[in-house]
Order: sequence, then structure tokens, then C-alpha cells
Amino acid sequence: MAAAHFSRRPGGIDDLRVSFEFFPPKNNELEERLWATVKKLAPLAPDFVSVTYGAGGSTRRRTLQTVEQLIGDTRLKVAAHLTCVDASRDEVDTVIREFMVLGVKRFVALRGDPAGGVGEVYRPHRDGYANGAELVGALAGHGATEITVSAYPEKHPESADFATDIEMLKRKVDNGATRAVTQFFFDNDIYERYVERVRRAGIYIPIVPGILPVHNFVQVANFAGRCGAHVPDWLAARFEALENDPQTHALVASAVAAEQVIDLIERGSTDLHFYTMNRADLSYAICHLIGMRPKSRAEPDVAA
Repeated sequence: MAAAHFSRRPGGIDDLRVSFEFFPPKNNELEERLWATVKKLAPLAPDFVSVTYGAGGSTRRRTLQTVEQLIGDTRLKVAAHLTCVDASRDEVDTVIREFMVLGVKRFVALRGDPAGGVGEVYRPHRDGYANGAELVGALAGHGATEITVSAYPEKHPESADFATDIEMLKRKVDNGATRAVTQFFFDNDIYERYVERVRRAGIYIPIVPGILPVHNFVQVANFAGRCGAHVPDWLAARFEALENDPQTHALVASAVAAEQVIDLIERGSTDLHFYTMNRADLSYAICHLIGMRPKSRAEPDVAA
């Protein structure tokens, strides 16, 4: 990654948009952590927030409840994730209608990982939507106004090559996708080359960089290995010997992510999507470092 400097491209912080991803909590402790995270991040006035959805509807009820509470208790724009793994078309359509009843018209459409996890062979449900492109078409048919899809700077691990991968992205766009958010990455040159490939293929929707603050380097490195994301040697070196030093780990993680984000902004990025892992500290610190500040306390974004 190119060295980052604190100079600003034309337009500065005023035209920068951020979004945050949350996952539905599965117990009381995690629920408290989620809402503490929302309360911390909401005053930054994100462009939208999204709530993940487990494969085969494994978090369906919790996702619906979390989305409903976000809509009812905050002023945030909420997007619901949706997958089509292990579900029939009727089942997926039912969930779409349930979200629509809540007032949700923004979605993040993902095929989803195989039920056995990343690395397992994906087999479409015999009566279901076969892939993300078909799911996008279904959402568009139901009247979704914003449909975000996934993009892979280092290509999807199941794609034979980049041409196949980008062709799938094009199919999603043709079916109604309005934005793509990337898999996390740590080398901005990889992201920039990917955007160039996508543009050459005639795809012009926003390709928003997905940022993963490193709360636990060992876990992130293991997950990256399974999903095909490159972990540079320089990054591993920065977290070396910090497994039992959480305070220093957090300081290094903030510096690493801020360096990446500042460089992306200098290269022209106007949108950033943070995979928060339901933790506010690093995402908030990074936003602060790039110049974002909470809105006036006279206009709270979260109900008391």
C-alpha cells in the first residue's frame, strides 16, 4: 500500500460517506454491545447501516427484530441483508415482503456461503434463486430502491478467473444492483486494479471499499485465508507478538486502518463501508482520524 499523507484531495471530508455493518445479536450480552455500538456510531450520520442475515435464514427472526428496532429507535437509514442459500424462492419472497412491511426498501443482496461454511461446495436450492444475480432480480421485482451487492478485488474464491467473476457482477447490475461493496482487503493497489477491471467491463455503479478494522489479527488472518483475501507480510509484522497485549493491538489496528482509509480517500474514494463486528471503538476512531465528527447533540440519532 502506498504511503499515506494527511493532505486532502479536492472536496475533503464534506463529500465523504460512510456506512456501517452490524449483525443481529444472539444473546443479551451481545445485544447490549450492539446497541452501545449503534449509540456511538449513529451521531456520525452514516449514509446507511446494514444488518446481516444468516445462511438459510438462520438469523431471520433476529435480523427482522434488529432492523425493526433500528427503524423505530433511530433516524438511521437501514438496509437489510438477504441471502438465497438453502431457501426456496417462496421462502425468500416471504422474507422480502416481511422487510417491506417494516418499510425497508434498501437491501444487501448476497448469494451467501454454503451451509457448511466458506470452502464448501455451493449447491443452489432446487426451488430457489440460483445465485446473487437472480436474488437481485427478485428484489428489484418487489420494488427495492437500493440494492447493494458484493464485489471481490481478489475474485470470489469459487470463481474460475476474474472474467467469470466480473461477468457475475455485470449480471447483478443488469438485474438492478445499484452499488457494490467489496470483500475486505489490505492492499489498496489490489482494490484500484480491480476497479479498473470493472470499469473496462462497462460496469459503472459505485464500487465501495469494504474496511475491516482488525480487532483480532489471528482471527482475521485465518478468515482471510479461507475467503482468498491477501494478508501482506508488512501487516503481519505490525501485529507480531501482540496476541496478549490488547491495548497495543488496538492502537496498531487504528493506525493501520486509518492509513489505509486516508490513502483510499487520496486516491478518490468518496464512500467507505465498515465491517464493525458490532464494535464501535476502531470504526469510530478511524472516522475521527479522517475528520468526521458527530452531529450536534441537539439532534440525537438514537432514541433515549
